Amino acid sequence: MSALTLLARDSNTMLRRNLLHVRRYPSLTLNLLLTPVMMLLLFVYVFGDVMSTGIGSGGADRSDYVAYIVPGILLMTIGSTVIGAAVSVATDMNEGIIARFRTMAIHRGSVLVGHVAGSVLQVLVSLVLVGAVGVAIGFRSSDATALEWLAAFGLLTLFALALTWIAVAMGLASPNAEAASNMAMPLILLPLVSSAFIPADTMPGWFRPFAEYQPFTPAIETLRGLLLGSEIGHNGWLAIAWCLALSALGHFWSKALFDRDPR
Repeated sequence: MSALTLLARDSNTMLRRNLLHVRRYPSLTLNLLLTPVMMLLLFVYVFGDVMSTGIGSGGADRSDYVAYIVPGILLMTIGSTVIGAAVSVATDMNEGIIARFRTMAIHRGSVLVGHVAGSVLQVLVSLVLVGAVGVAIGFRSSDATALEWLAAFGLLTLFALALTWIAVAMGLASPNAEAASNMAMPLILLPLVSSAFIPADTMPGWFRPFAEYQPFTPAIETLRGLLLGSEIGHNGWLAIAWCLALSALGHFWSKALFDRDPR
């Protein structure tokens, strides 16, 4: 049996294991999913009239702000959901199951690939649910073509893959599940200092460069361009570059930590 076939077979087994854990213990996923849903409802129905002035709608039409905020909330959903991967990996490390896997005749990489694949699937389900809430409160994308919808789905998947690898590495680097959750908190906080809720050019001049070029803003602006027809500019290339860079960083960081001696 070739190494690639072995990796695929064992990764599929690890994926089923992780999905069974999600089904049996859904509370973590539900808690992580509630964060972006609550943020969406909060910013639309509590702060919407005030926040909409920052995008030029003057507070006259809340639907303009719904259209503006939903792409940012979708990216925030990715950041919040992948924290579950960090917690899951840290739990496996502390319970000793990873040490047991090391002694078994399985492909070493399949343990990490199973966690990554399971987390990406969870993210996609979360995105569908949050997107459904967005549609229910008025989000529409009537001008987007089928190709643009496909590109938007591809961007969300690629971004989910990148953040999942980072979250897995954080889980491996953490001494316990609580520390993993805390270490991964920037994945939720970064969207708050991006263009998710207000345009980056309305922020203070000293802070604007960080808000414009951190990973979430280019991805959010690209998603808005694909779904709403706004200008994408250089954000598309920046978003792809961030996804590839974060994926590579997370993969090599995870591999280095996983290949170390067991705790």
